[in-house]
Amino acid sequence: MKAVILAAGYGTRLLRDVENDKTGKFQHLIGIPKPMLPVGNCALISHWVNAFNTSGYVDAIFVVTNELYRKIFEEWARPFPNVSVLSDGTQNNEERLGAVACLQLAVKHFQIEDHVIVIGGDTLFKEDFSLSRFTKEFFVQMEKCDDGNLVLSYQCKDEETLKYGILEVNDDLRVFCMKEKPHPSETNSRRACPCFYLFSKKSIPLLDEFLHEKKARPIEEKDAPGNFLSWLIPRKPVYVQEVSGRFDVGNLPSYIECDTFFKENLSGVKTYLQ
Repeated sequence: MKAVILAAGYGTRLLRDVENDKTGKFQHLIGIPKPMLPVGNCALISHWVNAFNTSGYVDAIFVVTNELYRKIFEEWARPFPNVSVLSDGTQNNEERLGAVACLQLAVKHFQIEDHVIVIGGDTLFKEDFSLSRFTKEFFVQMEKCDDGNLVLSYQCKDEETLKYGILEVNDDLRVFCMKEKPHPSETNSRRACPCFYLFSKKSIPLLDEFLHEKKARPIEEKDAPGNFLSWLIPRKPVYVQEVSGRFDVGNLPSYIECDTFFKENLSGVKTYLQ
C-alpha cells in the first residue's frame, strides 16, 4: 500500500503564536512547516516515515507540500529513498487547494492504484497506537468487504465536539454518519475522527466524483479531508478502530504539549507508532 502525508498547510495559527510569544524561546520555529517541527528526537513527519519503513506495509510515501516549503521537504527527504515530495504549486494560504485536492493531486501525479493511508502532516498519536495492528484490522475488514475503509476514533470531551468531526457507529463499528463540529446535544457520540484514514483502492477513484461535485463550492467544503470522508460514508463501508488519543499540532500550546510528552515519555521508545 501507499501513504500520502498532507503537508501543504501554511501553519498560520502556529506562526502567529510564535511571533506573539513574549519569551522568545520559540523564535527558531519561524519558517518551519508544522510537519517539520522537532518533536522528541526528530521531525514530526519523520516519526511516520520511520514507522512505515519499519512496518513493511508501505512501499512508497508521498508528501504533498506547497511551493513555499518545497525545498525544505526535499532536503529532509534525501535520506529516505522511498519518499517523494510533490508541490501543489501554491505560495500562500489564500491560494491553497485544500487537503482533498492535494490528495487527488498525489493520486494522479504518482498514478496510485493501491490502498492509501492518508495522514494529516500535523498529527501524531499516543503510544498505544500501532500501525501494524491498524493495517491488520484493515485486511480483516477487506475479507468481509473488498471496498471497505478504516479510520481511527478516540473519545473526546463533551465540549470538544464543537471542534471535531464526530463519528456515529453501529455495534459492528461501522460508521453510518459523520457530523462536523456538532453541538454536544446534537449527538450522543463522542468519537472524534483525526486525519488518519486507510482508503481502499476501490474508494480512491471517488475523489474525482467528490471534487467534481464540489468544484463550484467554497474552499471550506473541500479543504478538510474529513469532508471527503463524510461524503464517502453513505457510499462505501467505513469502519473504525479506537485509539486513546492524538496530538494535533495546530498552535504553540499544542506543540509544546506534544514535544514535552515525547521528551518525558517516549525518549527511549524504539517502536513508537509501529
